[in-house]
Amino acid sequence: MSSTVLAFRDIAPQAPTHILIIPKSKDGLTGLSKAEERHCEILGCLLYTAKLVAKQEGLEDGFRIVINDGPKGCQSVYHIHVHLIGGRQMNWPPG
Repeated sequence: MSSTVLAFRDIAPQAPTHILIIPKSKDGLTGLSKAEERHCEILGCLLYTAKLVAKQEGLEDGFRIVINDGPKGCQSVYHIHVHLIGGRQMNWPPG
C-alpha cells in the first residue's frame, strides 16, 4: 500500500465493510471539486489503494467507492476521502 494514504474503518459503518481512505497530506485538497492538475497523482493513489484494500477485505464480488463533495453532496469532513463500502448488495439509486 502507498505511504501517501491512510486507510481505516469508518466509525459509523454503512455496510459490513466501510473503510475510509485519505491522503496523509491535505495539500489544499478539501474536496474533489477543489482538485487541480497537481492532485492527479494522489487522486489515482486513493483509487488504487481502494482496489488493494477491497481485495484484502475479500470483496471479490464487488464494492462501491463514494466521494462526497460539498454540502449538497453530504460531505461532512473537508479533507478529501474515499469511502470503500462492501460486504452486502448495494442498491441503485444510492439516495
